[in-house]
Amino acid sequence: MIRNVIFDIGNVLTDFRWKEFLQDKGFSEEMIDRIAEASVLNPVWNELDRGEWSDEQIMEAFIAADPEIEEELRLAFGNVKGMVTPRDYAIPWVKRLKQSGYGVYYLSNFSRKAEEDCKDALTFIPFADGGILSYRDKLIKPDPRIYDLLLDRFSLQAEECVFIDDTLRNIEAGEACGIKGICFQSYEQVRDDLRKLGVEW
Repeated sequence: MIRNVIFDIGNVLTDFRWKEFLQDKGFSEEMIDRIAEASVLNPVWNELDRGEWSDEQIMEAFIAADPEIEEELRLAFGNVKGMVTPRDYAIPWVKRLKQSGYGVYYLSNFSRKAEEDCKDALTFIPFADGGILSYRDKLIKPDPRIYDLLLDRFSLQAEECVFIDDTLRNIEAGEACGIKGICFQSYEQVRDDLRKLGVEW
């Protein structure tokens, strides 16, 4: 029986507006692609989420990937407010699950800077029972240790949990730890998949 619902944050309870965010800053399609290659598509991106580097070290890693666009990278990442926005169903969903007796937790690779600059996208957090933002514990999904840490920290039983994430490899890592998984595509799809597991609210 499912007693706890665990949410990823990015693209599940929030919307990652990467392209629109840079368009709003006036960047061309070509420049947006170059910025992405140097930053969010850079293989070091996941390491940055561990929270071990300063903001300037992170910026230097981006610049090293494409020194010609240093000015653009600094403009893009000087303040990322607006890059992440809340989904309109996030708080109602969390509240209704709680009211129906389910534990609600989050497990996310949300970065330190995103948390600092986009706090207005995380308004559902006070309604949850707790969770893990990976940079605080220096672990990132799909590292299996982060799933075990969540279970241990909140005294959860893996077989009583379902994890909702938009990335299949993260789902598979959770399932390897005994947590049922649902790959997010839309609220309606996840609602139906949860009901198949007996989760009603």
